[in-house]
Amino acid sequence: MTSTTVQQLTVPKSGFNPWTLSTLLLCLVFLGPILAVFVAATGDSGDLWAHLFETVLPRYVANTLILMVGVAVSSLLFGVPTAWIVTRYDFPMRRVIEWMLLLPAAIPAYLIAYTYTDFLEFAGPVQGALRELFGWSSARDYWFPEIRSMGGAMLVMGAVLYPYVYMMARSAFLLTPSSLFEAGQLYKRDMFRDIALPLARPAIVAGLSLAMMETISDFGTVEYFAVETLTLGIFNVWLGQNSLPAAAQISCIAFIFIVVLIVLEKLARQRRRYTDTSRRAVSLRPEKGTTAQGVTCMVICAAPIFIGFVIPVGVLINFVIQGHSLELSDAVVSAALNTVFLAAAVAILVLSAAAFMVLTYTYQGGIFLRQLVGLASIGYAFPGTILAIGVVTAGGAIDNRIATMLELVFGLSYEGWLTSGVGLIIIACAIRFQAVGYGAMTSGMERLPPNMMNASRVLGRSFGESLKAVVLPLVRVPFLAGGLLVFIDVMKELPMTLLLRPFNYETLATYVYQFAKDELLEEAALPALIIVVVGVLPVIVMNAALRSVARD
Repeated sequence: MTSTTVQQLTVPKSGFNPWTLSTLLLCLVFLGPILAVFVAATGDSGDLWAHLFETVLPRYVANTLILMVGVAVSSLLFGVPTAWIVTRYDFPMRRVIEWMLLLPAAIPAYLIAYTYTDFLEFAGPVQGALRELFGWSSARDYWFPEIRSMGGAMLVMGAVLYPYVYMMARSAFLLTPSSLFEAGQLYKRDMFRDIALPLARPAIVAGLSLAMMETISDFGTVEYFAVETLTLGIFNVWLGQNSLPAAAQISCIAFIFIVVLIVLEKLARQRRRYTDTSRRAVSLRPEKGTTAQGVTCMVICAAPIFIGFVIPVGVLINFVIQGHSLELSDAVVSAALNTVFLAAAVAILVLSAAAFMVLTYTYQGGIFLRQLVGLASIGYAFPGTILAIGVVTAGGAIDNRIATMLELVFGLSYEGWLTSGVGLIIIACAIRFQAVGYGAMTSGMERLPPNMMNASRVLGRSFGESLKAVVLPLVRVPFLAGGLLVFIDVMKELPMTLLLRPFNYETLATYVYQFAKDELLEEAALPALIIVVVGVLPVIVMNAALRSVARD
């Protein structure tokens, strides 16, 4: 068969058809709530905005910037040296430690905040041991740093967010050809400072940008530690002062921070290129040192593991062993079932939408549709509080239109499904985590031969049949991996669920939050451990990905 016939069988890369129109509609659904935030910001907040601007808004902005800088420093200190050590040196338990360094990513930031408060408070085991050891009898006899402070928030958030930096830095170190290090050694250059770090700097900036986005998005930690950031301000203004327009206006300021981080991340990725002229780039081989060097490497790498995972998990396990949180009450079971349902529904929705949109623009769309789908997947960059405002605004507008039409045409009443049930949380989470499904599908599609669809069409299959029989089976692994990551992310999600849930609707995250807020974390230790255990699954996936990079 001639190439002309093949070209005729292939659906053109431009023009409108049911596939591209449906993709455009999905993009509108995902972008609508984000645009609705700016629409809501144009609303009348009365004199509240001027009052906020004169009183608390400068403090919100300053605290957000200070927290971002502090978390950035702690993430770099935890992430970059450990990534270099496990890449450069061969020491006892290196294979285990390089995997364990990812474990803090399994713990939500708000959980580590709750556990460290219990661990380091006056009645906790640390201060109790100090009083027993030195004979102190009261807090006036000694000074101890306050964990519920800005410094405490920097430490605990950096302890669970550094895996973003560690993962990106380690990938960059592994992908740097050994020939570049050998060339540097000829000129007696420091391998880390002069070669590895400059080449990995763009990747480190990209990982740091992700950590900063999570810092801006955090609600549970800053609320528990009483650190007034923009995210906490949005929450307080919306629910505390019942002003959605003013909350949306604060969200626009937070949006500026997000845009800056996205621009920095894009600029960093553009510079992630270097040339190696060897036939096959070989990664740097780990170097075996002395026993003392091996012990030093183990201690340095163990520090963030203990701070970010072992201690908080140990606190939760201790509560369970003491019998504070052993009973699986009806409330816990209900919260667990709600969590599984919500996470599964969002994962199915995200992966279905991502697969549909990516496959459509790959085989039926053009550059415009590709860029639009990428833009529609930007929700992960926005804090949950901002997306919650957008979803409520967009859902409320649609509900009002539906109610008006039903009343005028059929005389029926409509209470507003979009803004009165669990569906609102599902939509909000799907928008926020769409980027995860989009990334999984695009990574899978990049591995497929470009002419596969043409070959299937030549055999007489329609476009839909070709997708089902040929393409989808080949992207099954990244598809399932993306679904797993979305499932875990939704399980840990707190601010959107807290803001949008119906009355008396609890997930594991909100259940733990309610008890921790009342200083009763020990009562919710078992649900908290369930979140952590399930969160280990994506850590295994991430480590497998890094191992494959090392093998390649």
